[in-house]
Amino acid sequence: MKLPPHLLDEIILSLGEVFPGRRYADKVIEFAFKRHRKWGSRDRRVFAESIYECVRWWRWFWYLAGLPDAEHNQPENITPERLWRVWAAYWITSGRELPRDESAPAVRPGDVLRRVKEDVPPAIRSSIPDWLEEHGQRELGSAWPALREALNMPADVYLRVNTLKNDRRSLRERLGQQGFETEIVEDVPSALRLKQRASLFGSAAYKEGLFEVQDAASQLIAPLLQPEPGMRVVDACAGGGGKTLHLAALMRNKGRILALDVHAWKLAELRKRASRAGADIIETREIEGAKTVKRLSQGADRVLLDVPCTGLGVLRRNPDAKWKLCEEEMARLVVLQSEILESYSRMTAPGGKLVYATCSILPSENECQVKAFLARHGADWCVEEELRCNPEAGKFDGFYAARLKRVS
Repeated sequence: MKLPPHLLDEIILSLGEVFPGRRYADKVIEFAFKRHRKWGSRDRRVFAESIYECVRWWRWFWYLAGLPDAEHNQPENITPERLWRVWAAYWITSGRELPRDESAPAVRPGDVLRRVKEDVPPAIRSSIPDWLEEHGQRELGSAWPALREALNMPADVYLRVNTLKNDRRSLRERLGQQGFETEIVEDVPSALRLKQRASLFGSAAYKEGLFEVQDAASQLIAPLLQPEPGMRVVDACAGGGGKTLHLAALMRNKGRILALDVHAWKLAELRKRASRAGADIIETREIEGAKTVKRLSQGADRVLLDVPCTGLGVLRRNPDAKWKLCEEEMARLVVLQSEILESYSRMTAPGGKLVYATCSILPSENECQVKAFLARHGADWCVEEELRCNPEAGKFDGFYAARLKRVS
């Protein structure tokens, strides 16, 4: 496979924006596509795959390139020459021949392939930080190795049909007419899986608000809350609003949904998405302090807390997150989760229900938070149902959710 020099130059430049620039890979790819609008589908595919695979397997390819492991996440030691070597290790292990370039650093394919067979620690071969390997072993025990491997598998693309505008059968037919083949996802009534990876954001069906791109596991969270038409619902950590829109569809656009977040720009994006989806029962409100939440005390029939988390359950989709996380950040998030559950739960009316959810696979962010909350408030709350989705058990992302009921 012949790789155009300009494409390889852009790959190395973009890897430098991720390492050491610390920008997110999906944004780097998006901006590169905007800079090179004349790229064909082949160039776009090779570019995106190179970036995602080098990010996903960064530590492993760094090792295969013969570079010191201790320096794999030190920005000052990630030079353009070393970026080229990392990419070369990826290209060689993919069974492809390196382009001939006398100005490029010399990389011997035989050396790379020899290192593949060497005995190395699991954290290096699985391309994860040492601290994450230690946490995984400590919190998940014998389940961790299989889960660790599953988190390195590329994720499928799932769609959520917007039932305010169409149904799953109609959407399948519409997308099929546009050249996008899908299949029904069992046990997730709102989901379709795209048979071949493709970007649908430019499609007519997307622009008409007929669907949202959302992992199948994520589509199980809103129904767990048991929203009904006419209810007062608060999505207290709404973000971009994927689950908010799902709630509106489940409520058949009847009632009221208050979407809260500390980031105004995320709520602005939610308003755009709600308009496209035809969901007009959604009101957005920025959380400016404790008073915002206090004013809503006991006012909601349903409360969704999709709390900030490490995102370890969606590493397949966001592989660069593992290189941006650290133990200190994880500890901060665990404290924040507990504070949100403690404070925001007060918005639930007596007899109402709350769902605590994360896209993490660690018990310290999931079951342990719920148990600690019940230890403090067991007389006022009870758990009705828990939901766990782990990548090694299927093709979905990792999620956790628990539905709690406030005693009348």
